Amino acid sequence: MEDCFEIVPIGLVKKTETATWLEVFEKYQKGLLRLEEFSHVKTHWWTSGRDSKKDRQKLRVYPRVKLGPKQHKVDTPLCGVFATRAPVRPNPIGLTIAKISHIEKNRVFIDRHDAFNDTPLIDLKPYIPKSDSIENVKLPTFFRGLAEKRER
Repeated sequence: MEDCFEIVPIGLVKKTETATWLEVFEKYQKGLLRLEEFSHVKTHWWTSGRDSKKDRQKLRVYPRVKLGPKQHKVDTPLCGVFATRAPVRPNPIGLTIAKISHIEKNRVFIDRHDAFNDTPLIDLKPYIPKSDSIENVKLPTFFRGLAEKRER
């Protein structure tokens, strides 16, 4: 028998044309205490739109790599899902690091997020440079265009 773990959503990713925020359910709002003292937050989310038995069994994909403001697509070789950020995987968990703009009650306003509107949030953690920032990383050639740090 396979091990199972229960993951419950703590909120939702919310997006409009003018704002992006993390709407934490009121019963978890106390968990936001002092988060506004951090500049960035790591968001863990469930890629619910890609959660099917078929998607969970897919172990090889051609990763989508987009470069530049015009989103130039790069041709990529077949890769195992653990060598990609593809949404299809045995446990469809996404991770996005976002800049905190401000917090209003149970809403954490952020600069951007790659999840869709109403995507379930499963956890939030503060971004801590000493443990979360890695120098001298190694990437395959088709990811090299993504090696530079994001411009402000």
